[in-house]
Amino acid sequence: MRILTTLLLAAAIFQSAQAAIFDVRTEGAKGDGKTLDSPAINKTIEKCAAQGGGIVTLPAGKYLCGSIRMKSNVELNIQAGATIIATTQRDAYDPSEPFNAPEYQDGGHTYFHNSLIWGENLENVSITGRGAIDGIGLTRNDTETAGTVQGGSIGMADKAIALKRCRNLLIRDITISRGGHFAIIITGCDYATIDNVIIDTNRDGIDIDCCRYTTVSNCKVNTPHDDAIVLKSSYALNEVHPCESIMITNCLVTGYKLGTSLDGTYIPEKVNWVCGRIKLGTESNGGYRNITISNCTCIYSSGIALEEVDQGVMENITISNIAMQHVHHYPIYITTGCRNRGPKERTDVSTARNILITNVIADDCDSLSGIQITGMKNAPITNVTLRDIIVNSRGGAKAAGLPSDYPELDNKYPEIAKFLGICPVSCLFIRHAKGIKIENVRFSFASHDERQPIAIIDADDVQMNNVEY
Repeated sequence: MRILTTLLLAAAIFQSAQAAIFDVRTEGAKGDGKTLDSPAINKTIEKCAAQGGGIVTLPAGKYLCGSIRMKSNVELNIQAGATIIATTQRDAYDPSEPFNAPEYQDGGHTYFHNSLIWGENLENVSITGRGAIDGIGLTRNDTETAGTVQGGSIGMADKAIALKRCRNLLIRDITISRGGHFAIIITGCDYATIDNVIIDTNRDGIDIDCCRYTTVSNCKVNTPHDDAIVLKSSYALNEVHPCESIMITNCLVTGYKLGTSLDGTYIPEKVNWVCGRIKLGTESNGGYRNITISNCTCIYSSGIALEEVDQGVMENITISNIAMQHVHHYPIYITTGCRNRGPKERTDVSTARNILITNVIADDCDSLSGIQITGMKNAPITNVTLRDIIVNSRGGAKAAGLPSDYPELDNKYPEIAKFLGICPVSCLFIRHAKGIKIENVRFSFASHDERQPIAIIDADDVQMNNVEY
């Protein structure tokens, strides 16, 4: 009797589990790469949500899609051999939602509903599986007018995955190619996990904006034309909202030509204004707090950038165990500025403090800049420690003027290559800073560099121990 009861209970559990799985083909999805399957997928998601949640599966096949609308308590499982293909059919995407406030952030950070996969005000949402998303129909532009930087909806999908004001998120194991403006963007989300995701895309890889308690781990992100993994704190929620309690660990970022990290040819892209990179910024109204970045490898990418330029506070940042090779522009760049892209009535000043960077190797760095720590005259960067760092540079630069003549960032976009140009200092440039410790740092050059190696301007309490060049 006990055995029979156990068997009946096991059968009931099995049937319950089976009942929670919804195959998109039962609602009419074809997976033939020709039929627009997003209506059938959305119907399946709605059915799943109406029954309390479960798993919506996409078996092997090619699913041509416009907007797919996620719901609470639903896992979208893209199985091995399945690919969601973004259509070029503009009316297959949902229209942009209203944004009844000034747009201090660009269109990609403002509008979400016009994405390939989107959700807002949800909980317990997952996108998983060993399948893929091909954003061939997505646009990489900020707006419909190429080159426009701020504001404006493009009217069709510019993001592969966009989730806003959601809680308990999981994105795991999928592969995204050609992800548009953002392959993944989550804004105002708490308790999110992005794990073991492969991205090879034409703009940003993963953007974490105004989020809390979020982990990005074991991801491989190739972004030859923009940033790989970025933390931001924009005004997209129409309020000052920090990005805090974030962990980025065990990730690989690269700057190979689009598609070549997926096909295994690994062809380096020529140096762009930025290529690859792990970054905080530039959208930084709410600032960053309690951020940990560890055990990451960066190849053919720009260096680590910490940028607070929109009146927020950047504090309690720990970065450790980073290996970089073929580094564009700089190995480490910490800056504050007064771009102040937010409400004009704000009177606070961009601030950076309590930053620790340890155990970094940066090999084959180009000669644009060494390490920079640059604050503002009225707001010095404070309490920064750099320890156990090796920087191997190509060198070969000619003398580039006096350090005192090097431009201030002020209200410029915080990009050395675009607005500040070659640094007159080859190794370490510190300006408008206080409480700086540099310990066990070694600089070397493949060829002779004529620039002054170190410059310290308007800085108090700078301690240097065992610095070699």
